[in-house]
Amino acid sequence: MTSLRERLQELYDGDSDRAHRFRYGLLAFDLATLLFIVVSSFMPRHPAVEAVDVLIGLAVASDFLSRLAISPRPAREFLRPTTWADLAAIASFLAPVVGEGAGFLRILRTLRLLRTYQLLDRLRADFPFFRRNEEVIIAVVNLAVFIFVMTSIVYATQHRSNPNIGNYVDALYFTVTSLTTTGYGDVTLQGTGGRLISVVVMICGVTLFLRLAQVLFRPYKVRFPCPTCGLQRHEPDAVHCKACGTLLNIPDEGSD
Repeated sequence: MTSLRERLQELYDGDSDRAHRFRYGLLAFDLATLLFIVVSSFMPRHPAVEAVDVLIGLAVASDFLSRLAISPRPAREFLRPTTWADLAAIASFLAPVVGEGAGFLRILRTLRLLRTYQLLDRLRADFPFFRRNEEVIIAVVNLAVFIFVMTSIVYATQHRSNPNIGNYVDALYFTVTSLTTTGYGDVTLQGTGGRLISVVVMICGVTLFLRLAQVLFRPYKVRFPCPTCGLQRHEPDAVHCKACGTLLNIPDEGSD
């Protein structure tokens, strides 16, 4: 009889239709969780909201324990930032009594978005649009996750002491104006901690923003590893590798 560990291994790492559906389900769950976090941030704390928090926390904890169970070296999982992000998110979801002060930790769950190689491979195989625009989509996701995380940190650290940060919209406004270097100056962060947060937003945010601009305006190329030199990106109609001259056989997706 198949053990529980083997069944989990097949779901998380397998290549069956059931495994693919399962991983798409996890992606849908993460997106729904993100939507809930954003929407609930504008709502007063209510028993119903806290109940949903706990249910999501239990689901995230089950996912975390399942990943840990199938890992060949579970101890090494705790060297990954995403592992600690999941633990922080679980603690926040399962402890609604801590209130809004630590509620921002829930947003750390978004660090899991599009981080699974099997999921990326499946998205490439199933969706030509994703395959053609993979770098743009990943750059957008990375920038969006950074904005959500930094907005939550700004709100959690400033809303009690800074009259300019009264809600998540104020924190989002500050984060976006800072990372775009617009800097209107009508909302600023207080204290040394606030200045350090501003520095992180500007440096990291501008880097991610420029990365997005780079992939948006770079000439379109297809991803196809050269069998000789390994060059990954080529012109769509390339016949030979421009690095080593090897004859290429880039598949043509055909017309939609």
